[in-house]
Amino acid sequence: MDRGNQSVVSEFVLLGLSHSWNMQVLLLMIFLMLYLTIVFGNIVIMILIITDLHLHSPMYFLLANLSFVDIFFSSVTTPKMITDFLRESKTISFGGCMCQILFVHFIGGVEMVLLVVMAYDRYVAICKPLHYSTIMSLQKCIGLVVASWTIGFVHAMSQMAVIVQLPFCGPREIDSFFCDIPLVIKLACMDSYTLGILMNSDSGVLAMTCFILLLISYTHILLTVHQSSKTGALKALSTCTAHITVVVLFFGPCIFVYVWPLSVTWVDKFLAVFYSVITPILNPSIYALRNKEIKNAMKRYRNSYIDFKRNF
Repeated sequence: MDRGNQSVVSEFVLLGLSHSWNMQVLLLMIFLMLYLTIVFGNIVIMILIITDLHLHSPMYFLLANLSFVDIFFSSVTTPKMITDFLRESKTISFGGCMCQILFVHFIGGVEMVLLVVMAYDRYVAICKPLHYSTIMSLQKCIGLVVASWTIGFVHAMSQMAVIVQLPFCGPREIDSFFCDIPLVIKLACMDSYTLGILMNSDSGVLAMTCFILLLISYTHILLTVHQSSKTGALKALSTCTAHITVVVLFFGPCIFVYVWPLSVTWVDKFLAVFYSVITPILNPSIYALRNKEIKNAMKRYRNSYIDFKRNF
């Protein structure tokens, strides 16, 4: 379909998180610090894993990929939101809006599947330790990561193939800080109720499937460790609780947005902030900073840096 004959809207207006100038300045400072923390924290984790030979294992290979995905995911929407706090007119071009939708669902889908892969890695390590090196070989890990990116790409393209064909000829205000499918579909010059349900179901099925697989994996882990030793059960419970917290904070908002939409604007904005900004900060702190080997790697890196300065 020729988009030129269907769409006369060249840009959309993002209403953002607040209309108060003082509040926007405050939010600018908060989200700028959060974004810098996301980028810096995840880059540090990636550098540690790449450079430290002690961390060249399947678990940390997957963790490095998660850090990269978190930087990518938060960079799709957060920089635009931050710069919009300084603008009176918060507009985004039609192409820019479509790109945001594409990458939000592409990278979001990758992260969902990657979290399942990481849970599977922990399941194999704890429940089948003797076969761990065979099951989670480097080739297997690379294959699982490639599968994550493939599933995310197919999911995003299946939705973009529909969205770009919609006719936009009137309303252009999006009551959020970024473009997302449920909000953009409402602006189409057509009865979009059924289409909205179908598009939300597409995202909802992926989110619910990954969420259920994650719960099954962590349940198996806890049951297996509980049967072996109480000390191990307590340690596994602590680790799994932290991981499940991240999972709930990431998947919970996605499920409410796409599976059971509440249609309450401020709630949708709050949930969007959670899975686009808060979760990428929690991932490094939960998966890495609480990890003993990561802490030891940071100490080794710090000590080598101090030794280098002394010799220099």
